[in-house]
Amino acid sequence: MQIKAFFDKATSTLTYVAYDDLTRDAVIVDPVLDFDPASGRVSRSSVDEVISFVRNARLNVHLVLETHAHADHLSSSQILKREFPAAKLAIGDSIRMVQAVFKPMYALPAAFPTDGSQFDRLLHDGERVEAGALAFDVIFTPGHTQACATYDFDGNLFAGDALFMPDYGTGRTDFPGGSAAALFESIKDRLYVLPDSTKVFTGHDYQPGGRALRYESTIGEQKSSNVQLKASTSREDFVSFRNSRDATLAAPRLLHPSVQVNIDAGHLPPCEANGVAYLKIPLSGVSSRT
Repeated sequence: MQIKAFFDKATSTLTYVAYDDLTRDAVIVDPVLDFDPASGRVSRSSVDEVISFVRNARLNVHLVLETHAHADHLSSSQILKREFPAAKLAIGDSIRMVQAVFKPMYALPAAFPTDGSQFDRLLHDGERVEAGALAFDVIFTPGHTQACATYDFDGNLFAGDALFMPDYGTGRTDFPGGSAAALFESIKDRLYVLPDSTKVFTGHDYQPGGRALRYESTIGEQKSSNVQLKASTSREDFVSFRNSRDATLAAPRLLHPSVQVNIDAGHLPPCEANGVAYLKIPLSGVSSRT
């Protein structure tokens, strides 16, 4: 299996194309749709780079995989489905819990489904999934969100926001439904039990200290040198650290646009009567007009 990484500097997001060198069967993990919140402009430069690579390499895309409903970038999954009609969009079936949490927060229409039916396929914990010649195991790793999943392609993990590079640590856990304790258990009991040689491909790289881009580590490196959660780190220490740190973090710049689009499987909102689509931003700290 070959892995091609694409880095979106605006959101520090990694998108991956994993493919079989012989059959050309492929999956795409965590694709990005460019969005400028100041202008409301949606653009395709990131996803077009992925599309160009797939076409030039003559790959057969079987699945577009989301590791979770991202809160820091919009998904371009629907564009990829239009470009590659045979591809199916898949996510862990716990997405239903995330949809149920955020539907009332954004006052979404009563008809908005919270059963995950916007996605083509809901994946189950422990499931073995085939995508042409490729195959992977689904490992649920909640904590960052309730619906985070890691995909294990026979020793190559796409870990989403559970694990970052060892010099940065782990994902935050302060979103609705997040849990530092759950993330600790996901990493220590589900990922750190894998062989030390297992490769870890992270969902973001924030390049601490201005270092060059890095996105690949191993379970052994994570266990020995992750700055927030080593193999020797206690549950109490991690939960205390994670909760304290999260309390100091600002909301992601694209939080509200991302969540609204991504819990709806990457669909943008429908246009209103004036032909324009709108996203909602809930206000806080103010009283409504009477």
